[in-house]
Amino acid sequence: MKLGRLNHVGVATPSIERSVERYRSLFGAEPHGSAFDLPEQGVKVCFVDAPNMQVELIEPLGPESPIARFLEKNPEGGQHHVCFEVDDIAAARRWFEEKGARILGPTRIGAHGTPIFFLHPKDIGGVLTEIMESPKAAH
Repeated sequence: MKLGRLNHVGVATPSIERSVERYRSLFGAEPHGSAFDLPEQGVKVCFVDAPNMQVELIEPLGPESPIARFLEKNPEGGQHHVCFEVDDIAAARRWFEEKGARILGPTRIGAHGTPIFFLHPKDIGGVLTEIMESPKAAH
């Protein structure tokens, strides 16, 4: 299994609106589209385009959201995860399981509409890592 390109860096924020304005005013970056809810994951998401990847701004939808818990420890927000693409999500999951990496929860559909799963940060040097099937490879 070969790791693909860096797709995005996830950044938790208490306000997507304020964060978009920050990226716009400091970097001249624009959102890829409007923010949208992912209720099954308890978050609102908005992507900001960069030349070689995206920044995924993630705001909690409520107090039970994993992002709400992250913001309790980091009230201003901050880097939450990195996301790498793979060609085949099922093969990647088997690969990581065979290597003994802990996978957090089931494979599910992520914000790009493709299958994803997360690797436990303790198995990846302290970095929560999302593995995402490349959009071009998704069925």
